[in-house]
Amino acid sequence: MKTVKQVLKEKGGDIWSTTPDKLVFEALQLMADKQIGALLVMDGNKLVGIFSERDYARKVILKGKSSKELAVREIMSSHIFYVTPDITCAQALDLMTEKRVRHLPVLDGSKLVGVVSIGDLVRSVIAHQKEVIDRLEKHILENTSIT
Repeated sequence: MKTVKQVLKEKGGDIWSTTPDKLVFEALQLMADKQIGALLVMDGNKLVGIFSERDYARKVILKGKSSKELAVREIMSSHIFYVTPDITCAQALDLMTEKRVRHLPVLDGSKLVGVVSIGDLVRSVIAHQKEVIDRLEKHILENTSIT
């Protein structure tokens, strides 16, 4: 099973972020431009929150507020769940499922090294399962004699 570090290496180290003072509209524009579902919210080098499409849908649209008038800090999720690079994809998926989140920052000590999405991890798990199935099928074929 792959680790989060391996997934980050394969997908690249792009970290897209915004600041707490940016307007929600500007953050949404960046997310649309980069085709991503969440931004890390940084205050200098410090991770202070996550802003996601879910935050927008639940805290702006449903409450009748305007994304051009609200700062990210007003609706971001400030309780941050994160993982370290050495945990497995399965462990990260378990955390996502338990906490009902779709994005996890990856911290190595206090240093932010990336972010993984549920899609990144599911792709990795499926690829791993395919490799195991292929090896098992090959093993069965090599060790089964047809008479």
